[in-house]
Amino acid sequence: MTRQRVLVVGCGNMGTSHARAYHHLRDDFEIVGLVSRGAASRDRLAAELGGAATFADFEAAYAATRPDVVSINTYPDTHAAIARTALRGGSHLFVEKPLAESVEEAQQIVDLAREHGRKVVVGYILRVHPAWQKFIEVAQTLGKPLVMRMNLNQQSRGKDWATHKALMNSMSPIVDCGVHYVDVMCQMTRSRPVRVSAIQARLSDELQPGMYNYGQLQVTFEDGSVGWYEAGWGPMMSEVAYFVKDVVGPKGCVSIVDRQGERQQGSADVDSHTKTNTLRVHWQDRDAADQFVRADEWLDTTDEPDHDGLCLREQQFLLRAIREDVDLADHLADAVNSLRIVLAADRAAREGRTIEL
Repeated sequence: MTRQRVLVVGCGNMGTSHARAYHHLRDDFEIVGLVSRGAASRDRLAAELGGAATFADFEAAYAATRPDVVSINTYPDTHAAIARTALRGGSHLFVEKPLAESVEEAQQIVDLAREHGRKVVVGYILRVHPAWQKFIEVAQTLGKPLVMRMNLNQQSRGKDWATHKALMNSMSPIVDCGVHYVDVMCQMTRSRPVRVSAIQARLSDELQPGMYNYGQLQVTFEDGSVGWYEAGWGPMMSEVAYFVKDVVGPKGCVSIVDRQGERQQGSADVDSHTKTNTLRVHWQDRDAADQFVRADEWLDTTDEPDHDGLCLREQQFLLRAIREDVDLADHLADAVNSLRIVLAADRAAREGRTIEL
């Protein structure tokens, strides 16, 4: 079967992991080019992969390679322009989250994909994670309404803080990372979000005017479920309780618990951001003396894929979508919906008011 010729755009953390996935799947993908503004990152990645053409400019790279697939792993403010060029040129897309900077741009990408008959997969890495799938599955057995508590704060310095500041040139932490966890909440409830509130704080003078590096959003769903998500980036952030993933319902609760101490490397460790390690399930069932009758369940998930393994699964999903003509309408509708929620939260934080959805 013909290999998919793929142009990888962006050679940072995510671009590197996805390029490794294409290289691993080299019977199915051929990397025809690596694009990044910095020569060091693309040359390093090309050397790791045993050689590949490198480019400093996407438009030049696209014209030279005419790829079947464009893999977009750049900062969010570039996603829409690259996607438009690729889709109009007849390429399929893998796009790291968030799909775009605005709902309007995201919907334009979805519409272009439909118009040109191309596949677009958005990098919602938790959707291919077996332990997170189990987390969602257990949450759906807890009754309604659900209370969903999630955060991911990162104490960053050096190149990680530089990356965070570059990301915050276009969007806040609760938007960039929030789409993942709001998407998880939507999967858990499968209910329509009706309103969102948020708070924010600017904890550094190194940010561009008007930007904040700490925020928390609160979303209410039509079925009465509620959820919050907290994200803070920077050298001032606390390492205490930086990773909370906890869901409570009328029947009990399920939590991601680091029973093996694998998060000891701290919040800067990207691999730990997706790790579950163990799911702890508690049931509220009691006897006549009002004592619990079911012991807590500990679901071992230590065989979960690492970060590169999850990126491999995402590219296997993209390949299947292309070859089997998988309908991605729901996938893309969910991507636009989660973006709509976090952008409304960003607006709520800035304006100090609740936004009706």
